[in-house]
Amino acid sequence: MRNAIKLKGKLRKYLQTSVYLGVLLMLVNLVIYLVDASSGLILTCFIIFYFAIVLSVLFYNRPVIINELVSFATQYGQIQKTLLYELELPYAILDDRGKLIWTNQAFEEIVQKGKNYRKSITTLFPDITMDKLPFENDEESYDIEFNESIFSLKLKKVSIKELAESSNMIDSADGYLIAMYLFDTTAISIALKEVDDQSLAVGMIYLDNYDEALESIEEVRRSLLIALIDRKVNKYISSLDGICKKLEKDKYQIVLRKKALEDLKEQKFDLLEDVKTVNIGNEMSVTISIGIGVDGLTYAQTYEFSRNAIDLALGRGGDQAVIKTPDNISYFGGKSQQIERNTRVKARVKAHALREIISGKERVIIMGHRMADVDSFGAAIGIFRIATMLEKKAHIVVNEVTTSVQPLIELYKNNPEYEDDIIISCGQAMEMADNNVVLVVVDVNRPSITECPELLRLCKSIVVLDHHRQGTEIIENATLSYVEVYASSSCEMVAEILQYIGDNIRIRNEEADCLYSGIMIDTNNFVTKTGVRTFEAAAFLRRSGADVIRVRKLFREDAHEYKAKADAVSQAEIYRGAYAISTCTSEDIQSPTIIGAQAANELLNIKGVKASFILTDYQNCIYLSARSIDEVNVQIIMERMGGGGHMNVAGCQMEGIPIDEGIGALKRTLDNMIDGGEL
Repeated sequence: MRNAIKLKGKLRKYLQTSVYLGVLLMLVNLVIYLVDASSGLILTCFIIFYFAIVLSVLFYNRPVIINELVSFATQYGQIQKTLLYELELPYAILDDRGKLIWTNQAFEEIVQKGKNYRKSITTLFPDITMDKLPFENDEESYDIEFNESIFSLKLKKVSIKELAESSNMIDSADGYLIAMYLFDTTAISIALKEVDDQSLAVGMIYLDNYDEALESIEEVRRSLLIALIDRKVNKYISSLDGICKKLEKDKYQIVLRKKALEDLKEQKFDLLEDVKTVNIGNEMSVTISIGIGVDGLTYAQTYEFSRNAIDLALGRGGDQAVIKTPDNISYFGGKSQQIERNTRVKARVKAHALREIISGKERVIIMGHRMADVDSFGAAIGIFRIATMLEKKAHIVVNEVTTSVQPLIELYKNNPEYEDDIIISCGQAMEMADNNVVLVVVDVNRPSITECPELLRLCKSIVVLDHHRQGTEIIENATLSYVEVYASSSCEMVAEILQYIGDNIRIRNEEADCLYSGIMIDTNNFVTKTGVRTFEAAAFLRRSGADVIRVRKLFREDAHEYKAKADAVSQAEIYRGAYAISTCTSEDIQSPTIIGAQAANELLNIKGVKASFILTDYQNCIYLSARSIDEVNVQIIMERMGGGGHMNVAGCQMEGIPIDEGIGALKRTLDNMIDGGEL
């Protein structure tokens, strides 16, 4: 055993130093012999005596030195093991399957288990599952909560081969173990949370219908109405330990602590409903919009977030709150019907701006959303007429012709009054795109569902005309954006713009038919979301040559499609007593999504139905059409499922799942929103 133990490293060199010095002395002795033989003889005798002493010391003391080293190493290992077990840092060793092998005292005190506890780590920390062990990486870190404390848990791979070289208790040198450390970060987390709670949140509050509400009340009571609203808003913000400052007659700026936002979320921004209770004889309830920015890197960025949030709240129709952070946007409210603006000043201003933009370019490209519908194509035709009147070359991008727009497109094919390239594909449009082109996007404000998203990157001058509520995804850097959620359709908006774009503008009969069709389809024959301006736009188009009989003939249904719609209605399930859910077949139907939307409208005619949902499986994607009359905001339901739309007309798309799972996802969303009080 002793022979098996060999000294090495610096200790071996240290013990052999005396031998090396003896050899050096022998060389010196040879030199002395050449100078003086008697002196060399004396030195030779000394060297012999020196080597005898050195070798005897090395030979007889070597076992003693080795025994002392072995004793020290043994004692050191025991001390090290004791120190590790008594270490205040919680420490444990796991096998490659996450099973506990060894734990120290601090770890046992935290988990309240004995040293013989050898179960999986998942039994102690359910969040640490097998897939979270460091299989691919050498280290993994997680934040966990345990017994009302917060820990930073670190997992590190330890090679068994390295351990085998220093221990004779490990048989196999293959594989690895996992060392686990726990760092108690409760105090730090609480301190960071407190600092975060005290951070600045900036907000804006706008009165949506200030002028309309004042007009609905006697003049002597107007000041009292405003005073009551001011008091309501100031009292609410003060209760949150915030500051409220009135900037204009219908605008407030608020400053809050971030912690107050949690209270606002729990209360679901009940100020939105509280303000509506102010009534001193006014026929119209006052509604407000709230935009709050938080978590900006600077105060200026936080303020900019609040501006973006209030713009988004107003763009979605008002009567709601929006919270914007660097990574997320949250919506609250938005359950009331939008109030139509009687004034058309905004339409006139936007018309003049659109004229200036188009006049400065050589070519106009117009596109709507994927699978264009009647409203999208009708609005595109209206913009085409504006560009033509301004003597600009215009094209409409349509990739896939659906059955709903096929009758309208036939009006322009082989028509000598129009050039052959009025309707182009996405590829052709991309070839035309340059700095002298203005891109006009109609009936959509989400870039991902436009007919050709690549055009948004190729064109520097972009105009957006839409009547849908804005969501998180919007077309950025638009030169002109006219998003009017009060409008019934994009065709209504374009019809208004046409009246202000120039003097004595002439619209051809087929163009008037397209615009009129868009209004008629989107309002379900002037039943849904119609206002004074809707009928004024329809009257303008009627005077311009639109024929109701021609339009009706254009949209007569195929017998097979009519039967598919009837089947969808007849098979509807009334979920939770108020929500009609059904499916629409796509077999032998060219545009089943259109039939599904029509079936959703038909289901609203059933008594007791608050909202209807039709799911259509088409081209490996489920298209969900949602409709309501006035009791349910289907937009917020569809936004939960990744879609959007209007309060009464909305939808979403779900890819890669069967239709049964789509129905299940819809029902779970309805359950969560109903149980949470959002519906």
